[in-house]
Amino acid sequence: MIRLIYISTARSLLSEQELDEILRVSRRNNQVVDVTGLLIVGGRRFLQALEGPAEAVRKTYDRIKADGRHFAAVILSDREIAERSFSEWAMGYQPAGILRAEGSVANDIAELIAPISNPIVHAYFAEFAKKHAA
Repeated sequence: MIRLIYISTARSLLSEQELDEILRVSRRNNQVVDVTGLLIVGGRRFLQALEGPAEAVRKTYDRIKADGRHFAAVILSDREIAERSFSEWAMGYQPAGILRAEGSVANDIAELIAPISNPIVHAYFAEFAKKHAA
């Protein structure tokens, strides 16, 4: 298994409906190929972790990278893993920049990533949340 983490930029701000559709399709596709992960959106920036069988993760990333709705996809990490950090989610999701009644997006993301034992993966998401939770 591998974990691939990348960041990219949307060509334009996506509506809530567009994001919902992306998530619906991603969750369906990921479940079929045993890929799990987490997606955080902050304005036009996307940070995503994909985990699962190496071939499935790389094909998923190639499909994402070819999507014309975004550009400048950069892989931050691509490593073999013994266990998943996001095993519960076909695609977990957190929109940065939208405050919920209980607290800030940074706090929401902190709860999502609390179980992640890998300090590097944890840091990617925590720092992204700080930067994009304005």
